[in-house]
Amino acid sequence: MLHAINLTKEFDARPVLNQVNLTVDKNEVYCLLGQNGAGKTTTINIFLGFLEASSGQALINGKDVQSHRAQTNKMIAYIPEVVQLYGNLSGQENLDFFSRLAGFTYTSGELTRFLRKAGLQEEAHSRRLSTFSKGMRQKVGIAIALAKKADVIFMDEPTSGLDPKATAEFTVLCQEFVAEGKSIFMATHDIFNAVNVGTRIGIMKEGRLVHERVTRDITANQLQQLYLETI
Repeated sequence: MLHAINLTKEFDARPVLNQVNLTVDKNEVYCLLGQNGAGKTTTINIFLGFLEASSGQALINGKDVQSHRAQTNKMIAYIPEVVQLYGNLSGQENLDFFSRLAGFTYTSGELTRFLRKAGLQEEAHSRRLSTFSKGMRQKVGIAIALAKKADVIFMDEPTSGLDPKATAEFTVLCQEFVAEGKSIFMATHDIFNAVNVGTRIGIMKEGRLVHERVTRDITANQLQQLYLETI
């Protein structure tokens, strides 16, 4: 689903991504670890089309992001660390608005089902977003990704600031996405959640992908040790 080929990005002649090669398959959760500034978010932003690579390619389902932006945008959804929604609208109204922006029109019942599947308690569907916790906002973001019928979901620090219950619910949702044939590409600092939810893990340092591991072959403690040795 995702393929980075010698992906490089420079700002003011300084490389922030340096010849990154990675692949994310269907039914896979790929977790990308690294310190702030390692290149995780830059990698995501190139796949999303927010940034243009200096060289190399970012492919989504075989299509180059730079030359097929409109087509690749239809295949993806993005859940940032802070989900930007309209505080004066309800959860359902936000979902309806962003679904329509993506070209989808749903009935009230369908919107309710998306929110319910994302784990948002039903009493909150009609409440204003300004009253929502971070975890509740993320669930609306997940509902938007569901409504968009995205093949690939990008996430940037999705468990940051979530309590243990919300993190556990998030893990279950990721597993459900994978069971439905979706792929997830996640930038995170959460080593233990990466081992718990991921199928593969990459570690970045100074713009390079320096390690990749299959999660079934490594424990959280082993990954933590490798990460500390790397950074």
